[in-house]
Amino acid sequence: MTNAATLPGQPRGGAIGGPATARAHCVLAPNPSAMTLDGTNTWIVAEPDSDLAVVIDPGPLHEGHLANVVATVEQAGRRVGLTLLTHGHADHAEGASRFAELTGTRVRALDPALRLGDEGLAGGDVVTTGGLELRVVPTPGHTSDSLSFHLPADGVVLTGDTVLGRGTTMVAHPDGRLGEYLDSLRRLRSMTVDDGVHTVLPGHGPVLADARGAIEYYLAHRASRLAQVETAIENGYRTAPEVVAHVYADVDRSLWPAAELSVRAQLEYLGERDLT
Repeated sequence: MTNAATLPGQPRGGAIGGPATARAHCVLAPNPSAMTLDGTNTWIVAEPDSDLAVVIDPGPLHEGHLANVVATVEQAGRRVGLTLLTHGHADHAEGASRFAELTGTRVRALDPALRLGDEGLAGGDVVTTGGLELRVVPTPGHTSDSLSFHLPADGVVLTGDTVLGRGTTMVAHPDGRLGEYLDSLRRLRSMTVDDGVHTVLPGHGPVLADARGAIEYYLAHRASRLAQVETAIENGYRTAPEVVAHVYADVDRSLWPAAELSVRAQLEYLGERDLT
């Protein structure tokens, strides 16, 4: 058995759902899969003495899960004051409209198509619901609309699918772009140096106690995969499926469709780099 402390980011052991920090509580959605790991992490964040909570990524359209999130908020003596989305993939956002009906809240997101209410989200915004300070960090790359949320009081960043609690994420080409993703990882790494971020609260998988270690691993992994793809092209593998079969031969075949999206993003990135 591998010690979690030896894995990138030092993933926290034990149950994934439940309290994570003084201000953040996870409710795990019942949608496990190869792509979603244990399921989607729906995050409830609130100031300890506040009667209002912010919910990040209500998750799939699953009535039992949505009701569980509401009940968890109410059991803490609070009500939901606002719903936020890290990005628009269905496992994070499909339940948002129904959750808004259940709670009477607005839904704020970068993508206007996902919003309920007049107010969206953009980099540099600060959410202050219930006295909370939650800073919006643009982290495109996995998708064009991906955001992370910095919770300075707890020294954490909530990363959606940009950084996962186990394994690595895909660049969802053509909407996701590798160059943007690498820039986002560097932005997150700078926050671990300059802004006191020490913990990642991911959209899937366990909490990562070593934010800098996790993000540096992601950067190293991306550099390694990119080099492998470049070598594969030099050796005559031309199409994305051919490159996937060669470079990702050690990866479960059920993940090859996702790997192909990342490979297409890498091929696009290499092509753009050759043109400059």
